Amino acid sequence: MYAEERQEAIAALVAQRGRVSVTELSEQFDVTTETVRRDLAALDRMSLVRRVHGGAMPAAALTTIELGTTEREHSRAAEKDRIAKAALAFLPPTGGSILLDAGTTTARIAAQLPADRELVAVTNCVPIAMRLCGYASVRLHLLGGRVRGVTQAAVGAETLRALGDLRVDVAFIGANALTVGHGLSTPDPDEAAVKRAMVASAHRVVVVADSTKVGREDLMRFAPIDDIDVLVSDDELLPSVRNELSGYGIEVVIA
Repeated sequence: MYAEERQEAIAALVAQRGRVSVTELSEQFDVTTETVRRDLAALDRMSLVRRVHGGAMPAAALTTIELGTTEREHSRAAEKDRIAKAALAFLPPTGGSILLDAGTTTARIAAQLPADRELVAVTNCVPIAMRLCGYASVRLHLLGGRVRGVTQAAVGAETLRALGDLRVDVAFIGANALTVGHGLSTPDPDEAAVKRAMVASAHRVVVVADSTKVGREDLMRFAPIDDIDVLVSDDELLPSVRNELSGYGIEVVIA
């Protein structure tokens, strides 16, 4: 295979998987890691991929574009359903407390809560609160604040004050992006501040994110990778990524 052909194949693989390591590329194309690094440097100069520590990700992976709830609701719906179902295994016993971050995957957790489990549920998300207010077994606490239209989530000083006084058993957190280097991130600084406070308020942090979020980085980091106890994702998460995250003490659950 000529260098140009290999580079074209590497660019296609990065676009497909979201993030690929130098080691994986070296094994797949049967070339040295140094050859792979030269290929990635060439592709980076052409803006076809973006080099990151240990590998590459799509050139457009770092973004400040934020999709609305409607667009996200129909994206990877089957994977999100499975992730939400698997996340239920981390609910506290009857009488425990949970925090549900705004998001289409966390909304699916709310929709699947067992009717026989008495829980205290806290959320800043209007659609999640509307769903949970009909559960007789749930004592619902809706956090106040300014509601962002794009995510239908309360943010701002009032929300942060309320979270500062809370301590919950389990927080189910969504993320727009997740990498080992940058941690958990999201495009909006107000959302990031609220998510940061949610992570700090929980005894256990369960991140629910489909595999397309992993290997991406967004503008505002709200938690380092060490703050995660559990990641629930789908079966397209690369084995090398699973192993890397497990090495940081994160329990990785594949739905």
